[in-house]
This record gives sequence, structure tokens and C-alpha cells, in this order.
Amino acid sequence: MKRFLSVFILGMVIFSPVFAQSDLQPAAIVRLLKSEPITVKQLRTEVEKLEKASGRTLTPDQRWEVLDAMVNEKLVFQAAERDKITVAENEINSQIQDLRNQLSAMLQGRQPTEAEFASAVRSQFGVDVPALREEIRRRILIQKYLQFKKSAVLNAVTRPTEADIQNVFELRKSQFVRPDTVRFQMIQVANGGDAASRTKAKELADRLAREIGGNPAKFDEKVTESLKPNSGYQGGDGGYLPRNPEAQQLVGEDFIKTAFSLKQGEVSKVLESPRGFHIIKVTETHSMKPLTLDDQFQLGNSMTVRAYITNALLQERQAAVYQKATTELFTELRQGNPFQLFKDNVKW
Repeated sequence: MKRFLSVFILGMVIFSPVFAQSDLQPAAIVRLLKSEPITVKQLRTEVEKLEKASGRTLTPDQRWEVLDAMVNEKLVFQAAERDKITVAENEINSQIQDLRNQLSAMLQGRQPTEAEFASAVRSQFGVDVPALREEIRRRILIQKYLQFKKSAVLNAVTRPTEADIQNVFELRKSQFVRPDTVRFQMIQVANGGDAASRTKAKELADRLAREIGGNPAKFDEKVTESLKPNSGYQGGDGGYLPRNPEAQQLVGEDFIKTAFSLKQGEVSKVLESPRGFHIIKVTETHSMKPLTLDDQFQLGNSMTVRAYITNALLQERQAAVYQKATTELFTELRQGNPFQLFKDNVKW
């Protein structure tokens, strides 16, 4: 047994450096401005990240596509350095703040703490905040360099004509229907993240419901009282709620059934959703309606169906132009073969 262990340990000593060396070998070297490798380990990391996101194993051809994209990115970074295109910290901070604002909207307007923001970033992007900042910097740099080199292509986007808009509307007319919709005021008690918090939140919601007793005027009083410090709950406009599968998935079947059973001005029982416990009062009711080009695309939003179609067509055209500009840029940067691939090192 001792002899076997000695042989096994010796084997680990001999072969471990080989595997480490393999990971450090180049999968490619980019030499547009300076010699810069893309190691096998870096390629593996990127492939594994994509496999985790997609839930499937990439084929050898797909791994080469990943390496090809990494070479393109490295070429852009070196070209940007050569042409002195940089990214300022405030540009990164602006995008980070946009993400904070999105999270704030989910927290009913409250700014997230650093811990909450870090947790949300890990949950949504699978990385920590410093890594996200670096990814944002890379994306901004690519966009800035693309604009620097291909502004003429990027700016050659034609606006949709009235005929274009009308054609899309006629083709998709059945999709432009507003479902039954209600607007409501809401009292919400957040349920916290554990059983004790949920129990406490339910007790407060039940007490508020007893004090309101289904009386709309007392409901309004409780909404006003929610503004007091340490009220323990929030109150205000709950917005528009459409009767569709997406909304039901968000708030739950009982919430939807109850909301659409109430008449205007009526107060609900205590309702539960993933966000907590609620008491609502319906303030507006809207029946299903086929929309015209000049109707609001969504209640509470001034955008018309015409504007929605216009924006969608513009985004399609901008995406096509962006793809054209990107392809042209990569083709130009690759002229003269300023990179080398090492196929023998990319085998796993």
C-alpha cells in the first residue's frame, strides 16, 4: 500500500505541472500593437461560462467561434489603445447607476444598499461588482471604437415610412389588443426573507384589513398613514394590471382573480404575492379593446401604437447596421493576419 501511494503521489507531482502548463499555453496570440496571448485557460473559462448560461456543452466548432470572438475583441482593444480611445470612470459609473435605479424601482423607490446591489449583480450576471465594472468598460470601449471608425455606416439608418408602419400594423393587428385592465391603489407589507418575517408581515396586513373593514375612506387613511416614519408598510398607486399570463405569473392567480372581481372603489381582502401581503382598492377598470395606430400602446404610457412600431422598426434597422459595421471593422483589423492560432493547444 505504501509503495502504491508513493507511485500515485509521484505521478501527481509529474503530471500536475503538465496540466498547469497546458492551461498557460496560448490558444492564440494577437500582435496588432503588441504581442498579447489568449491562453487556453482564458478560452476554457469563457467556454465554461457560455456552457453554464446555455445549459449545454459547446461543440469543437463552437469553441473555435468563441476563440474567434476573443481574437476580434483583443484586436479592437489594441486598436483602441493605438488610436488613444479610452473609457472614463464616469461612463462606467453612469451604467452602474442605471442598474441601481432599476433595482430601486423593484424596491418601491428605495435605493439598494451596497450588499443588496452586490447580491443582485451576482444573481443576474453571475459575477461580482468589480468584474461587472470591467465588463462594462470593455463593452463601452468596443462601442466607442466602432463609432470612431464606422460612424458613417452606423449613422446611415433610414426612418420607417408611414407605409412601413401601416404594413407592420396590418400584419400584426391581432397582437395589438389591450386586455382587460384595472388600476388600483395598494397597501403593501413586505414579507421579508424568512418564516418569522413572513408571519410578522401577515399579522400587520391582517390588522390593517380589520381596521379598514372594507371601507374605502379608511383605506385612503391607511395609505396616507403609510408615509409616517416606521409605519411598517407602503401605500400608494399600484399602477395598471393587465389580465394576462405574464401578470398572473408576477402576482399570482388569487391576486388576479380578486383584482378583476372588484368593482371600482371596492377594497380587497388581504392578498399575497411574491413581494408580500397587499390590500388593494380598484380605481379604474378598462375592458379589452382592439387598438388603432393612434391608441396608447399601454395604459399609463403616452406612447402610441404608431410610435411603438416606429421604434421597433428603427431598432431592427439599427441592429442590422451595427452588425454590418462590426463585420467591416473586424475584417479590416484582421488584414495582414495580426494574430496566430494554435490549434494543437485547443484540444479538450
